[in-house]
Amino acid sequence: MPAESRPGDGLRLAVTTFTIAPVPAGRIDRTAAGRAMALAPAVGALLGAVLGGVLLASAALAPPLVAAGVTLGCAALLTRGLHLDGLADTVDALGSYRRGAAALEIMKKPDVGPFGVAALVVVLLVQAATLAELAGRSWPAVLAAVVAATAAGRLGVTLACRRGVPAARPDGLGALVAGTVGPVAPVVGAVAVAALAAGAVPDRPWQGPLAVLVSLAVAVGLLRHLVRRFGGITGDVLGAVVEVVTTLTYLGLVLSG
Repeated sequence: MPAESRPGDGLRLAVTTFTIAPVPAGRIDRTAAGRAMALAPAVGALLGAVLGGVLLASAALAPPLVAAGVTLGCAALLTRGLHLDGLADTVDALGSYRRGAAALEIMKKPDVGPFGVAALVVVLLVQAATLAELAGRSWPAVLAAVVAATAAGRLGVTLACRRGVPAARPDGLGALVAGTVGPVAPVVGAVAVAALAAGAVPDRPWQGPLAVLVSLAVAVGLLRHLVRRFGGITGDVLGAVVEVVTTLTYLGLVLSG
């Protein structure tokens, strides 16, 4: 019988999937994949702590918008830009108005079409603007905001990989991780990330958790639409979910009451 993966293999897979950290690979199977997708928000929180530190350090030396741009550049570097690439490919496929295999074929193309470019511009502009606003807050609030938003984006992946959500293709990342996450991990993750977000808006502690929960609710609706259009999830869909949830969470954290 083939050897089964160990709990540490899931953690290593989560780190190598969501960051560029040079962690030695372990055994990769659907059991390890399920653990990795369940741990995605924790890896996101650690990444968010690094990015929050970058934003604080940059804001001490440069104007807020410059600090935001540096932080976004580091975010792309530390994730290989995979989530941004997934967003562009997914939006291009949606913009084609095609379904199933025809839409998936568009997603596989290496070029980026006008819909994908527009999506990248809008998402990065919104993220830059919100990070610039957050940079003016106290350092605990900044860290809470960036950690929560980055973790929330990866929690969107946990939701996308829950049982009952199929893969669009028989191979690739989507096929490996689709349906591997049980019902407990998304609930625990949502509670944990919402709690992290409470400190992002000190004078309105309810705003952070609400921003996270609304963003996740949007992600659930988006996933249903993507599954109808493509037949299931792919690695690109997961990347798109990360960027959409992260952006919406940032936006929710800076809206005035």
